[in-house]
Amino acid sequence: MKEWHSQYKMWHTLLPSPSFSFSLSLIHSQQIFTQPNRVAEMSNLQKGMSMLISAFHQYSGKEGDSKTLTKGELTDLLNSEMGDIFGKATDKQALDKIFKSLDADKSGTVDFQEYVTFVACITMLCNESLSK
Repeated sequence: MKEWHSQYKMWHTLLPSPSFSFSLSLIHSQQIFTQPNRVAEMSNLQKGMSMLISAFHQYSGKEGDSKTLTKGELTDLLNSEMGDIFGKATDKQALDKIFKSLDADKSGTVDFQEYVTFVACITMLCNESLSK
């Protein structure tokens, strides 16, 4: 997971540079992501990104900060959104281990970056499984 965090930091420093004209496209994408009636204009990848954002915010903030997931919120997300992959998350020790591994900054919560890193890793594992 630490490799993903370093990759994120690298892209975060590259993308805002003038050579990418990223600022205008970021403003445009934020408009698309926040206006549900614009879904038809989105590419499949943008729809996927929007769904990741929506899923995070559907569960975050119920028990605390709306920008992070508590252990309870993460458990609800895993059960509702990834139950087909993980089964129902009822093993407290397994949940504690998942939460601890996701909480890279040791803040006691899972922020959006940690959540997306987790989803990306699971997506890679699913792709590997399908590629066999």
